[in-house]
Amino acid sequence: MKTTVARCFLSPRTSWHAWRLVRASYGNLSFDAAWRHARVRLYPDETPHWQHGHRPDSTSDR
Repeated sequence: MKTTVARCFLSPRTSWHAWRLVRASYGNLSFDAAWRHARVRLYPDETPHWQHGHRPDSTSDR
């Protein structure tokens, strides 16, 4: 199952907000980035999980 379909099915409210952000950006924002932004805005308690996924991996330089 594609990530977009799973996100729409499991979290329709977040997906709706993400779709609106993508439309407002006139294609300058991907659905994935918009979804993460909407998710953190709607559910601020998930911010640490979001930040963990976007930290640079220091071991990848080796």
